[in-house]
Amino acid sequence: MILEAPRQKRPEWLKARIPGGENYARLKDIIDAHKLHTVCQEARCPNMGECWNNGTATFMILGDICTRSCGFCAVKTGRPTELDADEPYRVAEAVRLLGLRHAVITSVNRDELYDGGAQIFSETIRQIRALCPETRVEVLIPDFKGEEFALDIVLDAFPDILNHNMETVPRLYHIVRPQARYERSLELLDRAKHRGFITKTGMMLGIGERTEEVIEVMEDLRKINSDILTLGQYLQPTKEHLPVDRFVHPDEFKILKEVALTMGFKHVESGPLVRSSYHAEEQV
Repeated sequence: MILEAPRQKRPEWLKARIPGGENYARLKDIIDAHKLHTVCQEARCPNMGECWNNGTATFMILGDICTRSCGFCAVKTGRPTELDADEPYRVAEAVRLLGLRHAVITSVNRDELYDGGAQIFSETIRQIRALCPETRVEVLIPDFKGEEFALDIVLDAFPDILNHNMETVPRLYHIVRPQARYERSLELLDRAKHRGFITKTGMMLGIGERTEEVIEVMEDLRKINSDILTLGQYLQPTKEHLPVDRFVHPDEFKILKEVALTMGFKHVESGPLVRSSYHAEEQV
């Protein structure tokens, strides 16, 4: 059970745009009509207003119930009840209707499936390619419990970017990602890189890590030639989730970006409101 802590008042730099606008309403109508989920809604992303009004969203496949219980995540946890084989086509059709140049596809964890849902990821990529051949496809995948065959199923569909988030530093994994392993996530990114893919990962700050630990993770990522890095502020979604340890100042995010670029990352998004798919279309 997560101990309750007094909520800290958010600083001015964490104020996000309220959802609204013509494009926001249009995108919401398309998502609702196609019975789709977005990580923007399920994970309570602070950038939903900005991204949706710009006509971009991150689609969340494999349902909206996750088999894991990460201490930071607002997505529902439990036992999924079904697998929607028609979902890949509906996602592709939504991408077509929205005219997306860059589509981001993520998912809940489906540890009860033999392949962790890799086949649905693969089919979603193929359906988007068929309907929208000019659209770049980025996938933000789970770790598939370290099963290499599941990762290969996704990679064989040739996404443009393979994204898997480290989320935090090794010391905090047992609290932040209790059913994940730091080394397993590094190995997944390393395997994708060895197959020639652009790899991307992200971390949350302000959840109890020390700055030197963040830099150590960045060093580990550069050892496996990871290409793209995102750094953003952790925000507590409900009182049942892990409390915010501190609000990281924008200046510190700028410094970490400079350090990461010096290390050799090809692209770095670093700021309080940055999330894994924030400005994703600009990162290719």
